[in-house]
Amino acid sequence: MQKREQGKSGGAAGGNAAPPPKRGRPFGSTAASVASASAADSVAPSTLLGPSLQIHNSFSVEQNNKRIVLALQSGLKSELTWALNTLTLLSFKEKDDMRKDACLAKIPGLLDALLQIIDDWRDIALPKELRKGQRTRTLGANSVITGFGNEYEALGSIALLPQSGLGSGSAAEISGQKNTSKRRRSEWWLDEDGLFNLDDEGRAEKQQCAVAASNIIRNFSFMPENEIAMAQHRHCLETVFQCIEDHIVEDEELVTNAIETIVNLAPLLDLRIFSSPKPSYIKITEKRAVQAIMGMLGSQVKAWHCAAAEFLGRMIINPDNEPLLLPFVPQIYKRLVDILSLQAFDAQAAAIGALYNLVDVNMDCRLKLASDRWAVDRILKVIKTPHPVPEVCRKAAMIIEHLASDPQNRTSLLAYENTFAEILFSDGRHSDTFARILFELTSKPNNKIAAARGIWGM
Repeated sequence: MQKREQGKSGGAAGGNAAPPPKRGRPFGSTAASVASASAADSVAPSTLLGPSLQIHNSFSVEQNNKRIVLALQSGLKSELTWALNTLTLLSFKEKDDMRKDACLAKIPGLLDALLQIIDDWRDIALPKELRKGQRTRTLGANSVITGFGNEYEALGSIALLPQSGLGSGSAAEISGQKNTSKRRRSEWWLDEDGLFNLDDEGRAEKQQCAVAASNIIRNFSFMPENEIAMAQHRHCLETVFQCIEDHIVEDEELVTNAIETIVNLAPLLDLRIFSSPKPSYIKITEKRAVQAIMGMLGSQVKAWHCAAAEFLGRMIINPDNEPLLLPFVPQIYKRLVDILSLQAFDAQAAAIGALYNLVDVNMDCRLKLASDRWAVDRILKVIKTPHPVPEVCRKAAMIIEHLASDPQNRTSLLAYENTFAEILFSDGRHSDTFARILFELTSKPNNKIAAARGIWGM
């Protein structure tokens, strides 16, 4: 429970250092940038969703909640722009009293309306030319029963043959023509572009509205009063995970908002919701959700693999999610060890935070991590460099202690005995931890032979 609270409050960040600002927060959302907010207004880019909008202090969400939801559902450009701008300002006014009213529980139907905007964009996001078309079935096309699902239609047409007075060959041709014409009429909306096709400007507006809606949902996930409602909303989770799953072709900002949303909801998220009796919209399964996160973990984009590592570290704490993540543990720890080799401090912090929780709850991960060629070296490098956040160094030392507590790892860890002793005498912050590590490795009654080999080089 203590780890869950730590992960919820910031994961790897901690110690006496000031907490860093939220990843990707809009300009002016942190205290450090409030002083320069007026200067930013004068140089605001013209690509924003709409004109600058100021909300009066007397604006009440409770009195305007129905108008906001109806404006989102209307699809009208002016109403949609007003609602998205209003919700955007309300959602990241962190120290403003108005922000307290921007609670999903006080605005019924708001989350569904925002998700519908994202779904509308995703329906047209991928051009029709890039979609995989249906395979044309030509085998048995001249037969009455083809074996490809048209049996009942073919047999139904045969029942009308005595009334038509035609031969069997003509009947087969007529039935084929009927099936072809019927299929064309039913698939007209799928094969044709339709009367109200969007041009490039219309598609850009749809995309911009979807990104703005995802940003609002992301901002709502930072509010503690919204976490439970969002973590138990299946449509919200399915939409978010689908955006993450399609991160290669989807809008980058939309994907970033999606991954940061689930990172905030991770302590309360139960992947079994995808197999629950709640109504499903996209048919995301538990395995697809984990595979989507694994795809983000393997991404070369630093913000994405850092967020994925942080998400997995928070998810593994929940015992209900652990069986779903166990098949992917070998891939997870290998990728986390690779991330430790990066020079970025935030990437190292995310990897250390995830490994800290993995080795605490999973014995198989402890065994494989201790025998990994590079893992212990890179964890020790984080301590000796040292990392600018003291909490990250503390967790790195605790990872080594977890590895040393397993008797099967003592032989492989004795190779680092001199390094452990050097840190013990040179760094007072971690002296107690490494004293316990050396005690585990050399002073156990059942480890006298291994201790002799480590000390005397036998």
